[in-house]
Amino acid sequence: MLNLINTSFDNCIKCTACTTRCPVAEANPDYPGPKQAGPDGERLRIKNPELYDEALKHCTNCKRCEVACPSGVHVGTVIQLAKAKHGGFKKGPREFMLSHTDLMGSLSSPAAPIVNTVTKLKPVKKLLDKTLGIDERRTLPKYTGQTFRSWFNKQSGTQEQFKRKISFFHGCFTNYNDPTVGKHLVSVLNAMNIGVSLMKKEKCCGVPLIANGFFDKARKNAELNMNQFARSLTETECVIATEPSCTMTLRDEYPEVLDVDNSDVKDRIFFAAAFIAREFARGNQPDMKPLKLRVAYHSPCHLIKAGGVIHTMELLSSIPGLEVIMLDQKCCGMSGTYGFKKENYNTSQSIGQGIFDQIEALGVDYVVTDCESCKMQVEMNTGHTVLHPLTLLAQSLT
Repeated sequence: MLNLINTSFDNCIKCTACTTRCPVAEANPDYPGPKQAGPDGERLRIKNPELYDEALKHCTNCKRCEVACPSGVHVGTVIQLAKAKHGGFKKGPREFMLSHTDLMGSLSSPAAPIVNTVTKLKPVKKLLDKTLGIDERRTLPKYTGQTFRSWFNKQSGTQEQFKRKISFFHGCFTNYNDPTVGKHLVSVLNAMNIGVSLMKKEKCCGVPLIANGFFDKARKNAELNMNQFARSLTETECVIATEPSCTMTLRDEYPEVLDVDNSDVKDRIFFAAAFIAREFARGNQPDMKPLKLRVAYHSPCHLIKAGGVIHTMELLSSIPGLEVIMLDQKCCGMSGTYGFKKENYNTSQSIGQGIFDQIEALGVDYVVTDCESCKMQVEMNTGHTVLHPLTLLAQSLT
């Protein structure tokens, strides 16, 4: 397979469109922006590795630079690979804890009430701040006492009754932190006469591992997931995921960043909203009751990169009575594990401030977004509850 990253960066025409769309460059004067850190820097790094610039550590891999680039340069990927190649990742205990979500989830979920109580205590948050560099002002995610997989196992008999079935990649957050979105996906698909199946095994898609430099672990996870997908797709139509970052990684980052071939299954991996919107367009739409709500929709960066926002908007517009206000397409600033790190906290908050102010001014009933990371950031910084689009769809079922 041709590795496009090795050749595409030289297509940069130096227009700086990427830098004008970079949320970090706008908020943090220490970051020169993706044009200089990406294509410009790569030309220098090829000549002399000692010209590696520590400023690359500020990149959040939000992919807005790649959306803006008129030449199709994979700027964010160029930067991530440069960090990996030149030792630009700091891989300490904090980075291990934040990135190994499978391990942390499997250890924390059985003791969820205790873990959730302890991680809210101010002395504990202060200790994490001082010893690990996890900012004490950040709200830490809760764990669930019943994982999504354990809940689903009780539903698996029901799912076998459907002639049509899809495979669901639930991801770490839905399994260990909040199964709500997974449960609502099952409800919506069942209402469309489609059953749900899980892979026998699945590992973290690799987003937090890539973001913190654990490429070898991410590659092992990718290889396991692709093997599981291939087996599952012999019995189901496709694999769908509800988290935009997971979907983007499974489809695009595996071959481009991890050099894991997914060509046999890539065309059968869908973001949930894209799959459901296609079914609706074909006439497979369940009866829905009106929801008299006024909501603001925030579009996640990685969903914008994947071109999937239109599908979510199609689903929301299909709910009778729902008034949807689309927020400006700006980054919320959380960017997965980025916002938890003490040195990034102020930049993270500065990036998201425009979104927070817009939400507060609108006075809506709820905020809606597809991304759990965005949900955490918006709920921490506004007085609003954030719902997933699938939750609204599930609520509208008759």
